[in-house]
Amino acid sequence: MAVEIKYVVVRKGEEKMTFASKKDADAYDKMLDMAEVFSDWLSGAPCDMEDQQREALGMFFAENKEVVQHILRTSKLPEQAGVVEEGKGDEATERNEEDSAVEMTEAAVADQQAEKPAKSGRSSKAA
Repeated sequence: MAVEIKYVVVRKGEEKMTFASKKDADAYDKMLDMAEVFSDWLSGAPCDMEDQQREALGMFFAENKEVVQHILRTSKLPEQAGVVEEGKGDEATERNEEDSAVEMTEAAVADQQAEKPAKSGRSSKAA
């Protein structure tokens, strides 16, 4: 008999996603936290949005945090292919939630690994 360890992300009593590694589960949970913060922030926007729209937009921002960060830094869209594909319309928004989550957790893990050396480099320069 094989023993498997699974990490389950649960929100409000509902299982959101299951992962084989704790690192991926934590990254996905962090993305859900970010989506919730975006959604809460959007509730103060000067336009009327239904809760479902706000939550979807918050999740979109969280899933695309690298693009949001790039836009905030440079005031330009990234030049990467596939970041925001024009002409895709609903096809782009109908991606499988699991595929999207795996992509985001991989990106989040890569970001975290890339940020660690940069942070330690900054602190040594400041000292």
